[in-house]
Amino acid sequence: MIMGAAASTVYYNLKLRHPTLDMPIIDYDLALLVQPMLMMGISIGVAFNVIFADWMVTVLLIVLFIGTSTKAFLKGVETWKKETIMKNEAAKRLGSNGSDGAEVEYKPLPDGPKNDTHKDTKEPEVTIIENIYWKELGLLVFVWISFLVLQIAKNHTATCSTEYWVLNFLQIPISFGVSLYEAVSLYKGHRVIASKGDEGTNWKVHQLIFYCAGGVLGGIVGGLLGLGGGFIMGPLFLELGVPPQVSSATATFAMTFSSSMSVVEYYLLNRFPVPYALYFAAVATIAAFIGQHVVRKLIILFGRASLIIFILAFTIFVSAISLGGVGISNMVGKIQQHEYMGFENLCNYDA
Repeated sequence: MIMGAAASTVYYNLKLRHPTLDMPIIDYDLALLVQPMLMMGISIGVAFNVIFADWMVTVLLIVLFIGTSTKAFLKGVETWKKETIMKNEAAKRLGSNGSDGAEVEYKPLPDGPKNDTHKDTKEPEVTIIENIYWKELGLLVFVWISFLVLQIAKNHTATCSTEYWVLNFLQIPISFGVSLYEAVSLYKGHRVIASKGDEGTNWKVHQLIFYCAGGVLGGIVGGLLGLGGGFIMGPLFLELGVPPQVSSATATFAMTFSSSMSVVEYYLLNRFPVPYALYFAAVATIAAFIGQHVVRKLIILFGRASLIIFILAFTIFVSAISLGGVGISNMVGKIQQHEYMGFENLCNYDA
């Protein structure tokens, strides 16, 4: 379901340009830095899903989602206040110019870069071919295909055999190699994360390590909970100063790769029924197309990009309540039936 929604959202975003800069709304350099580590974290999280008991996953889901939604909500309030200040200042400038009745122009990304590349258009659409950074996309596809090949090969080996662990550990050099290439390029100034403005040009080593560590953590949580990591990366990007539209688009772009890999891994483990998965994927795809169109219109109508953050916070909170409720119900049923609720042995798991 998450993969279907992410894929349709990415298709929608691929045609959009950055609202204030001459670049795509998806920050490919940011995705290239985080995505390989996110993929590695997914593999670790899927293994944890087999090992951990259901009640452990449920507790982690509730705590993490409530904390993340609260943090996102507070970030939304902060962004709303900044937008209000900018609107009031723009209204005063118009008033001083004798244009009291004029409508205040919407500046969708108040935290965006301050350089000469600004433009006045509002998320114009271009062709997908013109809007893709093919080199960065090629590297991301390389990582995805490499992980896919390793997962398929691993499925044909005995669990916990020497070949099994060798194939698992081969994911590390692939992830580290691509992320390290991007990190070194950013550190030396050969590349920039344009969506962060001036902060995206001067990188410290600890900042790059923190971004990569966030990708691994997001992947572990996404794999453990059966998600794509977007619920973690979206709020993380916001906290790191990435504007809301870019944060949402880039996190969803990264989530397409990681969620599809989660689907492959869970399929190889026989952890979900295919007909139900296809049904929910179709529903989510349609809903995502409609949601993207509606949200974009609302942002233009109300002149507030913070709506994206509030929608993200609300979605995460509802997910915590609904998924947590189902998990608690299943946990109570197992307690009543006196079922085993401890750790499982990964090496004894029969896919």
